[in-house]
Amino acid sequence: PKLPQQQAMAKVVNPPPRYTHPEWTFSNNQKYRNAELERAAAERLKAESDRIIEETAKKTAAAQADVDKKLNQRLNDVKYWREEVDEKLAGVSGEIDRLGAFISRVDKALESYQEPLHISQQCLINREGRIGIDLVHDDVQKELLKEVEVNQGAQALLLKTLEQAKEQLRLNRKAKYQLEKDIADKRSAEQLDSHCVALKGNSAGLGRSPCAVGIDSKSVSPEEWQELSNRNILEAEKQRQNSAHMCSIVDGILQAVANDLEKQKSCVDIAVKRRVAETRDSKAKLEEHLAQVLAEVKDMEVNIDKLESAIAEKEQPLKVAETRLKVRGARPNVEQCRDPAQFRLVEEVGGIQASVEALSQRLAASRDSLKGLLRRQLDLEEEIQIKANTLYIDEVQCGGLRGSIQIHSF
Repeated sequence: PKLPQQQAMAKVVNPPPRYTHPEWTFSNNQKYRNAELERAAAERLKAESDRIIEETAKKTAAAQADVDKKLNQRLNDVKYWREEVDEKLAGVSGEIDRLGAFISRVDKALESYQEPLHISQQCLINREGRIGIDLVHDDVQKELLKEVEVNQGAQALLLKTLEQAKEQLRLNRKAKYQLEKDIADKRSAEQLDSHCVALKGNSAGLGRSPCAVGIDSKSVSPEEWQELSNRNILEAEKQRQNSAHMCSIVDGILQAVANDLEKQKSCVDIAVKRRVAETRDSKAKLEEHLAQVLAEVKDMEVNIDKLESAIAEKEQPLKVAETRLKVRGARPNVEQCRDPAQFRLVEEVGGIQASVEALSQRLAASRDSLKGLLRRQLDLEEEIQIKANTLYIDEVQCGGLRGSIQIHSF
C-alpha cells in the first residue's frame, strides 16, 4: 500500500504534452529535408574523395617518376664525374710512379758519386807525400781541386733536386688522396642512389622515416658539389704537369752532372798523364846527368891520383937538386963560384918547386871539383828519388785509384 506522502506527490506530476498534427507533419518534412541534404552532402563528398584519390594517385605517381628520373640523372652525373676523377687518378698515379723512379735515380747517383769524390780527395792527400821541389801546385793539383769542387757542387745540386722532387711527390700523393676520397664518396653515392632507384612500392624493408624528411643545412648545392670535383681534377692536373716538369728537370740535371763529372775526370786524367810523362822525362834527364857526373867523378879521381903521383915523382928530383946544392955549398973559399951548374941547380930547384906548386894547385882544384861533383851526385840522386817518389804517387797510387772511377749516367 502507498504511503500518504507518495500519493500526494503522484497527484502533482502533469501528463506528457500533446503535439498538433501540423507540428507532426512539419517535423516529418524537416526530417526528410535533413536526410536529403545529408545524403546530397555525402554524395558530393564521395565524388570529391574519388577525384582527390585519383588526383593524388596521379600526382604521387608523377612525383615518384620525376624522382626516379632525377635520381637517374643524378646517377649519370655522379658516374660521369667519377669517371673523370678516375681518369685523372690514373694519370696522377702513373706520375707518382714515374717521379718515384726519378727519385730513385737521384738516390743512386748520390751514392755512386761518393766514391769518385773520395778518390779525388785521397789523390790530393797522396800528393801531399811529394817531396821537395816536386811539392808543386801543378795542373794535376789544380784539376784535382776542381774535380772535388765539381763533385761537391754536383752532390749539393742533387740533394736540392732530391728535396724538391720529394716535395713534389708529396703534393702528388696529396692530390691522389683527394681524388681517391672523391671517388670513394661518389661510389658510395652511386650505390645509395642506385638502391633508391631500385626501391618500389612492393620492395622489402620499406618503412616510415619522418625524421629524414628535409634538407640538411650542411649539404652543398649541385654547383658546389661539381666545383669540388672540378677543383680536385684541376689540382691533380696541375700537380701532374708540375711532376712531369720536375721529371724533365731531374733527367736534365742527372745528365748534366754526369757530363760535368766525366769531363772533369778526363781533364784530371790528362793532367796526370802529362805530369807523369813530364816527371819521367825529368827523371831520365837527371839519371843521364848523374851518369855523366859519376863518369866525371871517376875521371876526376883518376886525375887526382895522377896529380898526386906527379907530385910524388917530383920529390926525388927535388931532393937530388937540393942535396947537390947543399953539397956544393961546402966548396972552400974561391971555389964557392956562381958557376952555370950552380945557377942551373937553383933554377932546377925553383922549377921543381914551381911544378909542385902548380901540381898542388891543380890537385886542390881537382879535389874541390871532386867534392863539387860528389855534391852534384848526391843532389841528382836525391832529386831522382824525389822524382821516383812523385812517379809512384801520381802513376801508381793516383793512377791506380783513378782507374776504378766509373761515372754513370743514371
